[in-house]
Formats: sequence, C-alpha cells, structure tokens
Amino acid sequence: MTLPPGQRALDNFPRFGTHLHHPPPPIPDHPTIEITGPLPTPLTLTTADLAQLPRREQDADFHCVAGWSATGLRWAGTPFEPLYRTLVAPLLDPTAPITHISFTGLDGYYSIAHLDDALAADVLIADHLDGHPLTPDHGAPLRLVSPSQYGYISTKHLSRITFHTTEPPVPDRWSPIAGHPRARVWHEERNRYLSGRLVRPLYHRLIEPIRKLSAKGSTTA
Repeated sequence: MTLPPGQRALDNFPRFGTHLHHPPPPIPDHPTIEITGPLPTPLTLTTADLAQLPRREQDADFHCVAGWSATGLRWAGTPFEPLYRTLVAPLLDPTAPITHISFTGLDGYYSIAHLDDALAADVLIADHLDGHPLTPDHGAPLRLVSPSQYGYISTKHLSRITFHTTEPPVPDRWSPIAGHPRARVWHEERNRYLSGRLVRPLYHRLIEPIRKLSAKGSTTA
C-alpha cells in the first residue's frame, strides 16, 4: 500500500473535526442541501432529488492533514461533477465564472475548494460508508468526500453549497494551522505558508490527541 508523503496508516477511522469535544449535530428528519451563489434563486435539494442523479461506489482512503490515513474505505453517493453540470451550471451567468465553492455543515463547519478540485472525478456527496448509511460520527446524513485532498476539505453533515466568483474569506478556525487552499495530498499541501515536509512533525503530534478526543466525543462504540 502506497500512502501520500508524510502519512501513516491507522487501523481504524476515528471521528475527526474541529469540535471533537461536542457530539455530532442531530440528523434532520428530512435532510436537504441548500445551493446558493450567483443563481436566479437558491435551490434546495432533497435526498429524493439526489437519488435522481448518477450514483457511484468507490474505494478511497481518507487522509487527515495531521498525518494519519484511514485506508480501504468504500464510499457511496452522488458524484459532485454531474450535480454541478446538470443542476447548477445551466443557471450561472457565463460572464461571471465560478472560481471557488464553499461547503457548510449542520455544525457550522465549512470548507473552501477551488472549482477544479471540486469537479475531480472522485469527489462525492456521500451517504454510505462501507455498505452502511453514514453514522453521525462520520458525517450523517450527507457529507463531502474529496479523496485527493486532506480531510479538512471534506465537510461533514453537509447542508449548504455556495458558489463564488472570487475566493471567499478563509474560516477563522484555519488561522492556527493556516490550511493550504488546495490541500492536495500528493503535493503535501498542508500549510498555506510553509512546506508540507517542514510542518510534518508539528501535525504528527496532533495524531494522539485526535485519537483521544475522537474516543471521548464519539457517539458509537
């Protein structure tokens, strides 16, 4: 098994995130994703709407910026690229091209991705992991999965997707780690200002605290 530079394989897939000391948000009875941005009107997608789009299962590892990787995961859900091409692109003003997308979760977390990264063939809006519906610990009811980027891009509990014609403000929570805006794992883009190799030791020190917080905040055995 070949891992991206600076990654170490774990024997499990811990819950991760910026609020590990809090439980995951409640799952809505009728989950939706709000689509906003330079559109004539916002769109609201239900799980029934997503079911009308192409569906795919794929094997993809998950790589945390701290340096751990969960391997052999099988995700299932709606590929993001056809969702964008089918439902969003026809409504956009061609004179104001989209450059970035932000993904917001029910817990208030949000990430920012370049349009080209979000349209990669392996990016999913996932609802299943390893043959089972997502659990709250791993992003239920829906989550972004972008395997070629570090995990902080893959927003859990996805509830809103916003399209932007310029780069939106960086989340405050990125300030301490200065997360790289592309976050591509094979380029080791961990940090906005420093090389990935240079910050590896700092991020590796976070692995054990993440394990402990994950076990403390987990809702599953």
